[in-house]
Amino acid sequence: MSDLSPLTAVIDRGLALHKMIRWMDFPREGNCNSFAHARRQFNLVDDPLLRYKYLNEFDVAMNWLEAKYKWLSAPQAYVSLKHEGDKVIVFERAGLLFIFNFVLTSDEARFAGHARIDMNGRYFTTPMEWNGRRNFLQVYTPARTVLVLGL
Repeated sequence: MSDLSPLTAVIDRGLALHKMIRWMDFPREGNCNSFAHARRQFNLVDDPLLRYKYLNEFDVAMNWLEAKYKWLSAPQAYVSLKHEGDKVIVFERAGLLFIFNFVLTSDEARFAGHARIDMNGRYFTTPMEWNGRRNFLQVYTPARTVLVLGL
């Protein structure tokens, strides 16, 4: 992350994602190093020409998920899978199964995704022990997506 090292594609993408997620304009030379803009710019979601509306839509969905399942205040999650090669993390919390593929946006069109996951699909477990769990589940997880399954 140092300015003294080359700007790689990985660092560039990481910086871009961080700026989009935070919706902030940090103090920098271009804004006279002002902290006045170091805040979330909620007005950006109101401009239909900007893609911030998709990030806001995802925030709304995550807030709905929290209101329904209270997963943020639930006991610590159980990590079912960490697979470095596939860049996948799976954890269970508050009766939900979170599946992250980091090789991060949700794939629904309303979040500016590509709609590769069938939202009406049904998922079934196989009663065979795997990774310390009584059953296992196979799902399609495109790159940079998260899928949350519940009962």
